[in-house]
Amino acid sequence: MSENEGVKLTDYELQLMALFEKLTRVPAKDCIVDDELDRIIFVVGKGLAPFAVGKNGSKIQMLRRAFKKDVEIIEYGKNIEEAMRNSLYPAQVVDVKVKGDGDRKVVYVKVPESHMGMAIGRGGRNIKRAKLVARRYFGISDVRVSPA
Repeated sequence: MSENEGVKLTDYELQLMALFEKLTRVPAKDCIVDDELDRIIFVVGKGLAPFAVGKNGSKIQMLRRAFKKDVEIIEYGKNIEEAMRNSLYPAQVVDVKVKGDGDRKVVYVKVPESHMGMAIGRGGRNIKRAKLVARRYFGISDVRVSPA
């Protein structure tokens, strides 16, 4: 993820990021509004997610009440491999490969078989988050997860 290069933030997203920073005291690098799953995904700097989540998720609960939506926090990844590891966390990512050319690039992520459920998430939430991140920062059209 090249420091928001090419990512245009709306006024609404900027307002959400400002409120996020005010409530958590952690600066947000980006904000992805996922209307389909009624959630807001905040991207924070490397190593800052635990501070944004708070002790026992206390800040997440406060953010959910403030935004009246589900709130998720992921750490920034400077390349596709790091971005996939961060967006599929806590699932362990074994391998990341990008295949395809031009407009149609697909990321293939391998995780241990025991982590498949975690990587996909309830109702596909986690894999959809990875797809949103991959599309927004790297122009990737799809993300596929398979057992290692």
